[in-house]
Amino acid sequence: MSLFDLTALAADLPQAWRSRVLGHVGSANIKVLRMDSRSSEEEVHDYNEGLLVISGQLRLQVAGDEIVVRAGQLYQASAGVPHRVLPGSEGTLVIFDLPED
Repeated sequence: MSLFDLTALAADLPQAWRSRVLGHVGSANIKVLRMDSRSSEEEVHDYNEGLLVISGQLRLQVAGDEIVVRAGQLYQASAGVPHRVLPGSEGTLVIFDLPED
């Protein structure tokens, strides 16, 4: 078993929005990253993606709708659905790359 200080790990990353894989649960990757206020280009994955905000907030645009994910909340971005980060996100984010059932 391992204990992870997610906020400290994210703070130690050399660059915002570049994740670090912490490990795996089954076939799912568990990653941590530090968010900053920059936006991102739209992206689409062929797998589900769980986005768990540890601190701060994540602002997303999904199918034309704005979604704000706050500390303690988890958003699941479904496979094949375009999404992008909007300006104003900040804090620590944990990502779970979830395989299709």
